[in-house]
Amino acid sequence: MAASMSAVRALRRLSRRLLPAVPSVRRTHSLDVSAPLLRTQGYINGRWTSAASVFPVLDPATGGELARVADCGPGEAKRAVDAAYGAFQSWKQFTAKERSLVLRRWFDLMTEHKDDLAKIITFESGKPLSEALGEILYSASFLEWFSEEARRVYGDIVPSPFKDRKMLLLKQPVGVASIITPWNFPSAMITRKVGAALAAGCTVVIKPAEDTPLSALALAELAEQAGVPEGVLNVVPCSRENTPSVGQVLCTDPLVAKISFTGSTATGKVLLKMAADTVKRASMELGGHAPFIVFNSADLDRAVKGAMGSKFRNSGQTCVCSNRILVQSGVYEVFLQKVGAAMDRDLKVGHGIEPSTTQGPLINQRAAEKVAHQIADAVSLGAKVLRGGSRLAGSFVEPTLLADVTTAMLCTREETFGPLMPVLRFDTEEEAVAIANATNVGLAGYFFSQDVSQIWRVAEALEVGMVGVNEGLLSAAEGAFGGYKQSGLGREGSKYGIDEYLEVKYVCYGGLEP
Repeated sequence: MAASMSAVRALRRLSRRLLPAVPSVRRTHSLDVSAPLLRTQGYINGRWTSAASVFPVLDPATGGELARVADCGPGEAKRAVDAAYGAFQSWKQFTAKERSLVLRRWFDLMTEHKDDLAKIITFESGKPLSEALGEILYSASFLEWFSEEARRVYGDIVPSPFKDRKMLLLKQPVGVASIITPWNFPSAMITRKVGAALAAGCTVVIKPAEDTPLSALALAELAEQAGVPEGVLNVVPCSRENTPSVGQVLCTDPLVAKISFTGSTATGKVLLKMAADTVKRASMELGGHAPFIVFNSADLDRAVKGAMGSKFRNSGQTCVCSNRILVQSGVYEVFLQKVGAAMDRDLKVGHGIEPSTTQGPLINQRAAEKVAHQIADAVSLGAKVLRGGSRLAGSFVEPTLLADVTTAMLCTREETFGPLMPVLRFDTEEEAVAIANATNVGLAGYFFSQDVSQIWRVAEALEVGMVGVNEGLLSAAEGAFGGYKQSGLGREGSKYGIDEYLEVKYVCYGGLEP
């Protein structure tokens, strides 16, 4: 063990000394979008609001400063909650059709400004522009979907066991919702939550990730243009330093009825503890550790395409990324050859704004260090580097393919959030399922097989909330997004997503003539 740890430390020191540059990254790229989408103030009660200080938003590809944004604190957060509570009293009285039309106008404006919104995502998160544009269309789809679901919030008339009374079940909005979102999908994680909340008749306070507040503020600008009333939608950007105090307000204020959070499992547990004292409703979309299983019967070309899309989208920085690639012995070597060739052919590292780039930077240097550490650990325990393996300049990491990976290695025991594809060999279906389920999280899982009986067995056996069968990309507004175990609580998107923002009220109407 001592020898292994010394090897890991040596590899990390070596990677820090070398850090080869990324040729296609220049510091001349600038964020140029049409006014007034580039907002830098908070948005509270329908007004753009400054704070006592500002914090910088950086381009993760170059480290250059993009903008300085209002650093909201607990005072601004409390004002936003109060504004949302006041607005709730009127917004809940809007008809479903009226709320639907507002959301539809917001969707139309997002679609109209999709190119500028995509640029903002690329510059503040590093995501390649083609993927950023895909996120905007995905993001807008939630507004479209929930604009339609707003008119389908049906209650029930229950057959009464008594002749002199009627039994009704009404659905009503829960109230003010705190929306806390991550940096890796800075637009879609907002609309997936806020679309459902507003459709149900709730009002919201959004705290975007400190790395990516510009996308949230641009969405607020378009929401205002769409006619979202004052106080219904509020945004309180803040720095990493102010995040704990702002989060404290959003999770403990008695006027907040609901929390919706996407992020790490560790942070989700902290927020749940804070919410417990006032027994708030909570939706949590937390960490994942997705298995990607390739059986002997799989269509290998389809499996390779699925693995490439699932693993390297957003440079591996998605909660549903395949994290552990399990390949059955009969196709193991061929799969490695095919996926290696696909990496050579299809992946190019660079600034996300460059048209040819498929792999942008990781969000910061800490993220790059984590991936480099996992690679070094795996190599020290016997894994072979077939492609990549290098930490590059700044927060870039080479897309990396590892063979001869075992379950003893860090990359199979913790989420990576980076462009590392570790491939494990297995012999039997039972072995693959056991490895896949040997974790305390269960967000997404994928497998490739052409055996119909096996497809049903494995789909039911995987302990995850979402399963991709012969498909590596499964997200859609119509699908129920959520996980098992410590991957979260509740579901987002689909017809079930709006239920997270509704209370069911039972009304017993008695005294009727039989």
